[in-house]
Amino acid sequence: MGAEEVLGRRRKRCWAGGGRGAGQEAEEVMGNPGTFKRGLLLSALSYLGFETYQVISQAAVVHATAKVEEILEQADYLYESGETEKLYQLLTQYKESEDAELLWRLARASRDVAQLSRTSEEEKKLLVYEALEYAKRALEKNESSFASHKWYAICLSDVGDYEGIKAKIANAYIIKEHFEKAIELNPKDATSIHLMGIWCYTFAEMPWYQRRIAKMLFATPPSSTYEKALGYFHRAEQAKNVLHFFFLVSCSTSKFVYLVKHSFHFYITFSCVHVSLSFSL
Repeated sequence: MGAEEVLGRRRKRCWAGGGRGAGQEAEEVMGNPGTFKRGLLLSALSYLGFETYQVISQAAVVHATAKVEEILEQADYLYESGETEKLYQLLTQYKESEDAELLWRLARASRDVAQLSRTSEEEKKLLVYEALEYAKRALEKNESSFASHKWYAICLSDVGDYEGIKAKIANAYIIKEHFEKAIELNPKDATSIHLMGIWCYTFAEMPWYQRRIAKMLFATPPSSTYEKALGYFHRAEQAKNVLHFFFLVSCSTSKFVYLVKHSFHFYITFSCVHVSLSFSL
């Protein structure tokens, strides 16, 4: 066979295969032991690197979770001990946290500091709005947290003191929704049930002239009845809340209404959350 014939056959094979195809390249690589071994080594290292990354990531998550749990334990201890300012100082270190449990506790702590007698009016206002922001963030992080709903409602009520009667009445609808959601998520939370009773009581006792003004601002202003308030206070009684007793009396016996009405803020001061939902004009 001549040289020209051999070259011709090679050209035909190349044309038939479309030149140097992917199959040929793979065959050449496999045919080079050094290249093939290096490929296997790189693949193994990549896999081990990914596995290491997963282990480190999981360890970091576990560590972060453990740290959050530790902070929550400290926070709850300080809260139960009445160390309001220490609690606030502890939690403000984590104000950028994405954890709803930390954030609603920070909202509560901010509000509690605002309630201290030695807190100036200017500081109180800043803390009230700060508390609302933390509660809002807690709610955004976990809408299934009953405590986030409860404290958002409480903090929103506080803000109304600085935004006028129109905003206060408008917020009343939202406050009610979040108390109801808190109760739905945790039917045994006496505080949420009690506060929903106070909401009903507040609007049930609203004088006629306040209702008239409210109707001028809203087509259908918030309203309620003593019967609804009584129902919530009975539920609070079953949940072992003490303060509801005074409201049970006011809703059940007319001659005690005046006493409870004028002692309203006094009793609220001793509630477990120190909440006042007064809508007086």
